[in-house]
Amino acid sequence: MRRSPPSAALPGPPLAEPQAWQTIKSLLPYLLAWKGRVIFALLCLICAKLANVAVPMVFKDIIDGLGVPADKALLLVPLGLIAAYGVLRFSTSLFTELRELIFARVTQRAVRTISLQVFEHLHALSLRFHLERQTGGLTRDIERGTRAIGSLISYTLYSILPTLVEISLVLGVLLAKYDISFTLITVSTLIVYIGLTVVITNWRTHLRREANELDSAANSRAIDSLLNYETVKYFNNEAYEARRYDAQMKKWEAAQVRSQVSLSFLNISQAMVISIGVALMMWRAAAGVADASMTVGDIVLVNAFLIQLYIPLNFLGVLYREIRQSLTDIERMFDLLRQNREVQDAPDASALPPGACTVAFDRVSFSYESKRQILFDVSFVIPAGKTVAVVGHSGSGKSTLARLLYRFYEVDVDQARGGIRINGQDIRRLTQSSLRAAIGIVPQDTVLFNDTIHYNIQYGRPDASQDEVIAAARAAQLHEFIARLPDGYQTKVGERGLKLSGGEKQRVAIARALLKNPPIMIFDEATSALDSKTEQAIQAQLEQAAIGRTTLVIAHRLSTVMNADEILVLEHGRIVERGHHRALLEANGAYAQMWALQQQEVAADETEF
Repeated sequence: MRRSPPSAALPGPPLAEPQAWQTIKSLLPYLLAWKGRVIFALLCLICAKLANVAVPMVFKDIIDGLGVPADKALLLVPLGLIAAYGVLRFSTSLFTELRELIFARVTQRAVRTISLQVFEHLHALSLRFHLERQTGGLTRDIERGTRAIGSLISYTLYSILPTLVEISLVLGVLLAKYDISFTLITVSTLIVYIGLTVVITNWRTHLRREANELDSAANSRAIDSLLNYETVKYFNNEAYEARRYDAQMKKWEAAQVRSQVSLSFLNISQAMVISIGVALMMWRAAAGVADASMTVGDIVLVNAFLIQLYIPLNFLGVLYREIRQSLTDIERMFDLLRQNREVQDAPDASALPPGACTVAFDRVSFSYESKRQILFDVSFVIPAGKTVAVVGHSGSGKSTLARLLYRFYEVDVDQARGGIRINGQDIRRLTQSSLRAAIGIVPQDTVLFNDTIHYNIQYGRPDASQDEVIAAARAAQLHEFIARLPDGYQTKVGERGLKLSGGEKQRVAIARALLKNPPIMIFDEATSALDSKTEQAIQAQLEQAAIGRTTLVIAHRLSTVMNADEILVLEHGRIVERGHHRALLEANGAYAQMWALQQQEVAADETEF
């Protein structure tokens, strides 16, 4: 039975030679998962090379046989050899194609398995990593890494290994049948050629790596600019973006030119070594024919061997360079696999049982950076089925509460002091999957997939039926709008949902959260980007969605939290007030000041209107 290879023991940085071997070693489990196919492919490789080496030997006998006076008896020998020659030629191609046919599934399955592991690992990394990453460079590294796996296997199994087998067979034949000088010339040429190739290619490696780094940087810059297309247009900065991109491409161009110059130098050096080796071999063979120690067939055999050896050697520099580059590209992808998972399930983590949930923040402290703390000993409880609102100025730490509840980050708290609990269980003792399955969110900035409205609503529960999707859209007051669209639920929303208005995107987010039907709901500044009329319509739907659910409302506009069961006022990461709307106004504290200020702003807007 085939087993998935382990993902542990991943290779280190791509600079040292032992680490390159470690990369190759780390790929072996993926190949050995198909031991039968690997063994059969290697047998086909050996058979193909045996047939390939036998072809010149049979051809020699044909040449020598044709030199004898022909009669019917003698003619049978060359004809038989010619038939054997044809069979061997066919056998070479047959075994080569069988090897590639059998090994194709091994290669593609290895690429698929590793790609899936990288994809899953990236989703398992914390929000901190994804906030700091550059999408363009990341996707390019993954693309090059997956492609490099197939290239590395192809180069080693289809080029390097067959060449080594053939060199061994040819040297054995030369040593057994001819003067040792032929073997010495061949071995010396190979040593000089390979040594020169390795030295120059190692020198070229940093040039190629520099070109790749610049390529990734240019791609990151282009992707970042295109993702912010509207901002570029707002500030009329198309020419500025083009100059920035071209400046990066100019560096890439210079690096590519340096790389090509070094490649030409390598090719010229290789050609010179091969030419000298071939000339010496042919001179020695010609001398043998002249003194009758060798036949014409022998010189044909030696020449054929040289051609068979030096044709693949012509590409040795390219192969060695590509293998080194493939190892580098794989290392960059494996670097992603080595990224530390800041948030991981505990070994004994349990699933959150279904049902109503009471959420408790107990002396929660948190900082994104050690020098800048965001939350200080925050404690509050959201009873099952109740709504608690958190208000405060921008930067007070409101949205951080939602991220911590989702466990995108770990709380900065000693095990003995407190944490975040659901139904009395510390969320660090729960599986992340069950925790997040119990929470739905309508975020401040709703980002949609570049797909249909139906897909984006159904994303809340991918196995939901069409009727359930429509029911969720109706609950979010979105169905009538969709029905008026020419393509209905199959309407494409565009990149990040930009074809929809802010209110429409928010309704999609509400429908998606309702379809998920979680016991815990978070509204994170869900109406902050909307006008007053749209906000009132959305607010009614949010309050309807909160019924019967444990709800955390994070808001800047106080008018959206008046009906909350409890309101918390957060300032600089600390809760400074708490209570009902009316009680907080009567306390005439920070909440009352915020309320008065916002009422003045509303009055000013109405007067201006």
